[in-house]
Amino acid sequence: MTGDMRPEDFKTVYDRFQASVSRFDCGRFCAPLNNGQPVCCDTSHAIPVVDKPEFELLKGRTDLWHRYKPVDANSRQIVADLHKGCMAIECKGARFCERDNRTLACRAFPFYPYFTKANELVGLATYWIFADRCWLISNMQVVERKFIREFIAAYEYVFDRDPEEKDAMRRQSASHRRVATRNNQPILIIGRNGGFLKAMPRGGEIKPAGPRDMVRHGPYKSPRAYARAVKEMDGEMPKQSPFID
Repeated sequence: MTGDMRPEDFKTVYDRFQASVSRFDCGRFCAPLNNGQPVCCDTSHAIPVVDKPEFELLKGRTDLWHRYKPVDANSRQIVADLHKGCMAIECKGARFCERDNRTLACRAFPFYPYFTKANELVGLATYWIFADRCWLISNMQVVERKFIREFIAAYEYVFDRDPEEKDAMRRQSASHRRVATRNNQPILIIGRNGGFLKAMPRGGEIKPAGPRDMVRHGPYKSPRAYARAVKEMDGEMPKQSPFID
């Protein structure tokens, strides 16, 4: 984010966007495949990026967050490419999470606001590069309606104050469409008013989505694939099955 958001604006976003994404603790399902750490809380997978005023707010509320220090060529490049109004940060880890002091990116993960070619915000799409690691992307049916409402309201609040962030999400949506076209696969979207939609490859036309569009990825394709992956990582199987109807 690079526009006119102030620390107090981010406080408003935090106050309004507190809903849990689902009633399941999805980190318990991916952590056995990632040395016990939820993927979304591990900077080797996802480096949180915030607007500097958001970090200013966080510094006044908690010591949970600190500036991220790159550890390899890839992470150095990610940090180097950031807009001057943004910065990469890192928390102390999932065990020390303070829900009230999660960033907007943390609250929204793995979703981003999806815009059509006509620039209409129709719902929530996922950051596709995490499909092989994020349990939630394979189980989008568990996302709570309250989360959807608060997600949309939070981002519309941001977009009203930061047109550059809105443009960034439009570009993200366009990039996702290009990937969908290359892979000849639709983009699954949670509609802003509930239900599921899909943006078709080669054009991005929005259509209703059905059960056949609910694709599972990576180790979440089957119980057997998941058990094998956990064993390969010397992880511990969760007490609750990650396969939810």
